[in-house]
Amino acid sequence: MFTVTVLAAPKSNALDPALIDSLRNAWGGGDAVWLAPDEAAEFPVPQVPGNRWDVWEDLQKMGVDLVVQPADSRKKQMLLADMDSTMIQQECIDELAEEAGVGDRVKDITARAMNGELDFEGALTERVGLLKGLPETVIQSVLANRITLMPGGPELVATMRANGAYAALVSGGFTSFTSEIAARLGFDENRANTLLADGGVLTGDVGRPILGKEAKVAALEEITARLSIGEDQVLAVGDGANDLGMLSRAGAGVALHAKPAVAAQCDIRINFGDLTALLYIQGYARDEFVL
Repeated sequence: MFTVTVLAAPKSNALDPALIDSLRNAWGGGDAVWLAPDEAAEFPVPQVPGNRWDVWEDLQKMGVDLVVQPADSRKKQMLLADMDSTMIQQECIDELAEEAGVGDRVKDITARAMNGELDFEGALTERVGLLKGLPETVIQSVLANRITLMPGGPELVATMRANGAYAALVSGGFTSFTSEIAARLGFDENRANTLLADGGVLTGDVGRPILGKEAKVAALEEITARLSIGEDQVLAVGDGANDLGMLSRAGAGVALHAKPAVAAQCDIRINFGDLTALLYIQGYARDEFVL
């Protein structure tokens, strides 16, 4: 059996009960369960519908996300999350670059790297090099004034942890940001790169080895082994090309508001919902969320 989850952005009221009934009838689905009125519903189907992606494209035009996945073991025991543009709404290096006066140049490199057009490690070292001479105190200023949590993040982490899951934040960004964001959201651990500084000033370099795509996969392997759980029990979420390794290995790999080249390689794509969508696809109803 498989479960079809249909989602809309919170407070958009884009999910019409008639749409759910139409899909159920077309696909021979069972009774629908509403996880949140006008926002999220699910129903069982005996097999993956052959026209799933055609229907997905039609629903995208309506502001609706569609996910089809095996019905068994949907509630995961581990959350493995990217940080930039995933658990927070910004790219930290872009915000630092704005402070350094090289914002546009760095944003262009970031966008191309996240879309898989540039080698991640090379793109990171090039961007960090442009931050040379920036006072280290700017990091706290950026955290306080420029960084905002992605909607639904606190509920996602709190609800999964309350139900026994382990939460790890794994970023190609910097520990000076992941440590703060992980603490705010309640992650069990965080991994990222280290911005190097000397005398209170950024040197324009980053510690080695650089944490990129392979390191995120390594985190998946190491943490699941430590917890004695299978990779199928992991929910991974990210938006960039450097996330594809962990997204493909996890039991549920979610491309969240992802770059097109990244989303195209993932079966679970959330383009309209916020991070609470990751609870709905596990079968949690809104009244089960922990705030």
